[in-house]
Amino acid sequence: MVRLLIACMRLIAPLPLPLLRALGWGFGMLLFALAHARRHVVQVNLRHCFPSLSNAERAVRVRQHFVQVGQSLIDRAWLWHAPLEVVRQRLQWTGAVAQLAGEQPTVIFAPHFVGLDAGGLALTLHSSTPVAFIYVTQSNPDLEHWINQGRERGGSVKPYFRHDGVKKIITALRHGEKLHLSPDMDLGAQDAVFVDFMGVSAATVTSLPRFAKLGRAQVVPMLTRMTPAGYTIEVLPAWADFPSGDLTHDTERMNARLAEWISAMPSQYYWVHKRFKTRPEGHPSLY
Repeated sequence: MVRLLIACMRLIAPLPLPLLRALGWGFGMLLFALAHARRHVVQVNLRHCFPSLSNAERAVRVRQHFVQVGQSLIDRAWLWHAPLEVVRQRLQWTGAVAQLAGEQPTVIFAPHFVGLDAGGLALTLHSSTPVAFIYVTQSNPDLEHWINQGRERGGSVKPYFRHDGVKKIITALRHGEKLHLSPDMDLGAQDAVFVDFMGVSAATVTSLPRFAKLGRAQVVPMLTRMTPAGYTIEVLPAWADFPSGDLTHDTERMNARLAEWISAMPSQYYWVHKRFKTRPEGHPSLY
């Protein structure tokens, strides 16, 4: 089944982007109709993070989100299989891109918007120095090979895995290797603090300030937005006075900034994830 999926993605990669996005729209609506459990997760997340929305407004946003998730998944066809000149044309950089140059230790804060993989690939195509990514191992070896091959086609990739620990990453970071980090998912209570995320107490890993401190690195946010022409990758100015030495304060600051970015493109955040799966002791599950 996985091999058939990969073959189909290779087959459709040359299609014009509007047609691929139309396919993604259909795929997203199919997910919306069939993925009942994930639809419930999105509804719960939006109800708690946007309490002012009416039921009708929330329903529209749920459908929009599934459409954009479907389109982002279909976009892997051209991201990972189209000629690189086509890929580069569809990935547009904006903002403080110059901050990514040079050998200054840099942690790139890349939140989980639907264009996360597009932004990661754009970064490796743009960077003249290796970019470190922390991967999660896939259970299917064919899927693992396909995903890694797609993500690493830019060349400047240094893959690490969670079970490898952090010492190698810190050493490489101090020597100028950039770290692409997405610490905005619920990974459990270990190495996490409960801080506010859009009005809800959320278990949030403290890896962003920890890596910045240990690697003596600047933190540069990078946001990827899906557009009709492909994706826009916006580089924001490096954070001043970060880390402060207070893990809880720094993690709260990370979530507060993330909330601002989500408000600018709310349907593109990865709401299908159980962001509030881990609850403070004595608190009931939200799902």
